Amino acid sequence: MRTRAFAMAIVATLAAAACGSSGGSTASSAGSTPANPCAKSNLTLVTPGQLTIGTDNPAFDPYFQGPTGHEWTGQFNHDPYNDQGFEDATAYAVAQQLGFSKDQVNWVAVPFNNSYKPGPKNFDFYLAQVSYSSKRAQGADLSDSYYDVQQAVVALEGKPISSVTTVAGLKPYRFGTQIGTTSYDLINSVIQPSQSTQVYDTSDAALQALKNGQIDGLVTDFPTAYYMANVQLSNGTVVGILPGAGSGPKEHFSLVLQKGSALTQCVNGALSALRADGTLAQIQDRWLNQAAHAPELQ
Repeated sequence: MRTRAFAMAIVATLAAAACGSSGGSTASSAGSTPANPCAKSNLTLVTPGQLTIGTDNPAFDPYFQGPTGHEWTGQFNHDPYNDQGFEDATAYAVAQQLGFSKDQVNWVAVPFNNSYKPGPKNFDFYLAQVSYSSKRAQGADLSDSYYDVQQAVVALEGKPISSVTTVAGLKPYRFGTQIGTTSYDLINSVIQPSQSTQVYDTSDAALQALKNGQIDGLVTDFPTAYYMANVQLSNGTVVGILPGAGSGPKEHFSLVLQKGSALTQCVNGALSALRADGTLAQIQDRWLNQAAHAPELQ
């Protein structure tokens, strides 16, 4: 009887040990590290295994450079597949951070004003100098900053507006800008001109209006203003850089994504990493900081 009891005790002990081992294994499994939602294989994309990036057409300096090709053709236009220019280099840096090689990136042309409209997107993210605004963020996700923006006034040399040195001095003139841009809001809130502001479907159309004398000044972000004045116009000048509107946060460019996209947190993580290791600063220095500084209008 004692031998049988002893044997039964051993069996009970082994069973308890087995249960303890099983319980420990279950706890370890339950506490294991969850899958990384930003791993390339876990990303929800327009085309599986491929990163689709949108931008405007034309794609122009200093944001895109190099020869034209694909559907991006024409004077002063460039092909995003070149990986040259500030936004082009930024896009490919984000792609690489997310795990994509250059041959896994596809570009699509999307009009600027359509990029942040509510509804389905045919791109995973979009960049074309889209400044963050709470209104735009209602219809799409807007990423953290990849560039802090200043707005500037472009004019033709020899015209009365070209000698203006203050914001107040700009009020009598007629201004124009691309439709849907924050430049339009800045014109009306900061310059507050006495004449109505003209809007155009593209920045090229606004530039043509300036050439034709339909407007006196064109307002756009400073790198674009510098390029227009020094490359696209034979007699252009940057009158000056405008102060920001109010005392709120500094205006910045954002990547645009589908509203509620799971990719947004991954893109912000990529931008954070690129900012921390100095990549964004290097890209900005190479492609933008070559531009000469313009006076600041007070």
